[in-house]
Order: sequence, then C-alpha cells, then structure tokens
Amino acid sequence: MNRRESLKALGLIAAGSGVLAASSCQQEKTTADTATASDKLPGVQDFEHERNKQLQAEKFFTEHEMATITVLADIIIPQDDTSGSASEAGVPAFIEFMVKDLPENKIPMRGGLKWLDVQCQKRYGNAFINCKNEQQLGLIDEIAYPETAKPEMRQGVAFFSLMRNFTASGFFTSEMGVKDIGYAGNRPGVWNGVPPDVLQTYGFDTEAFFG
Repeated sequence: MNRRESLKALGLIAAGSGVLAASSCQQEKTTADTATASDKLPGVQDFEHERNKQLQAEKFFTEHEMATITVLADIIIPQDDTSGSASEAGVPAFIEFMVKDLPENKIPMRGGLKWLDVQCQKRYGNAFINCKNEQQLGLIDEIAYPETAKPEMRQGVAFFSLMRNFTASGFFTSEMGVKDIGYAGNRPGVWNGVPPDVLQTYGFDTEAFFG
C-alpha cells in the first residue's frame, strides 16, 4: 500500500478540500512517485499502478517552486537530534505527487507560492528562497497562526495551512517519520503464563504450576 492509498484507507484525506492529516502508517519506504513496472507495490491494482507511473512521469511544479517547497518543508519540520528534515525524508517529491493526484490543490499551492514571492519582493526585493533566514521566518510567523493573523494575510494563512498539512503527511508516512514517533507496528507477544500473585489471589496452588 503506497502513501496515497494508506492515507485514503485511514480516511485522512478530507474530501473536496485536499487537506491532509498526519499519519504514522507506512509499510515500505518505496512510494508511488518512484514506482516502476518492476516494483509494483503489494495491494495495488494494475490500473492504480499504471496511474501512479503516469503521474510520476508528469511534472507540475517548476524548479523554482520545488526549491521554495523544499525551504518551506524544512522550516515546518527541520532536522533535530532525532530525525532529519522534511526534505531529507522526501517530502517535496511527496507533495509533487499528491498535488498531481489531487489536482484541486494545484491552484492553491501554485498561487500560495506566488503569494510568498510577491510579499518578499515587496518587502525585501527578493524571491522567498533568496531572502535571509530571518526574513523568511518573519513572514512565516505572520501566516502560521490563523487565530492571530491579520485579515490581509488570509491567502497566505490558507496556503501555509495546506503546505503544513502536506508536509506533516509526507514526513510522518515516511520511514524516517515513522521511526521519529517510535511506531513499532505489530509484534508477537511472549506468554509466560499467569503471574504467581494473580494465581494466589484466586486460590490456585502456584507450586502446581511452577513446581
């Protein structure tokens, strides 16, 4: 099951809105954006596999847009002592695939990326990716908190919320993200019998069980 199908199976894609919630379910590091005819994923039907390959072959974001997405993703989930950054987990490629898979997000994402550049050009005379780190973070701070954002920043707020949800979904369904939250999955248990104190509580002779 690839990331897209995992998210759909868990009901984490909000129908019609394209807003994704984070998930900690992924069985394989291989994803739909790297699928080829020789590595069809388990549980994926032929028509799904063919569609995945078709989407993977398409390009939507420009190089500049992908560079901006990479910077944003690493602002949202930077490297820390536990894990690498969002871009190291493959989040930009995940977002590229998801936007093609859910095309209703194409205009909001492209428009939001353009909005960032326009804001930065007006303020600093540079595109977002060419601004200083403190300038980037200053603008992000104005759109990262919907409750306190100014009304004139509502387009940026909507874009950043979508970007943040995509980033969290991509990271926490990656091998790195699953390890980050310590998800171990199903593991066989070891049964050592009823504990002696429980047997004594119910009047059983522990010597008969343990000798």
